[in-house]
Amino acid sequence: MSAEQASHHDDLGYHATTQGYVIGFLLSVVLTAIPFWLVMGQVLPSPRMTAFVILAFAAVQMVVHMVYFLHMNAKVEGGWSMLALLFTVALVVIMLAGSIWVMYHLNTNMMPVLDPQTARNMP
Repeated sequence: MSAEQASHHDDLGYHATTQGYVIGFLLSVVLTAIPFWLVMGQVLPSPRMTAFVILAFAAVQMVVHMVYFLHMNAKVEGGWSMLALLFTVALVVIMLAGSIWVMYHLNTNMMPVLDPQTARNMP
């Protein structure tokens, strides 16, 4: 392989820099500190809203980790790493949605139905 071919091969991926790692670290710290403050300070009015905000911060932090530390983008390995990530996300969504659907229907269909007389006599 010639030197020209080797140099082109090296230019295809992401080149990590110290500045990139520092930016990723600082973003990670901020994206961890804000949800911690939201919970400890009870800033938002309801626990449900707090949970949704924390999940949003978690999703953003996952993207920060993938970009700054795992160096994933559409250019690396000809886009195959991004395609593998999308396939993984699709599988996880299908498994989670299916599991929740099955548990909901099992709860609905398998729980015993009490007659009103029995329900009144329960402590």
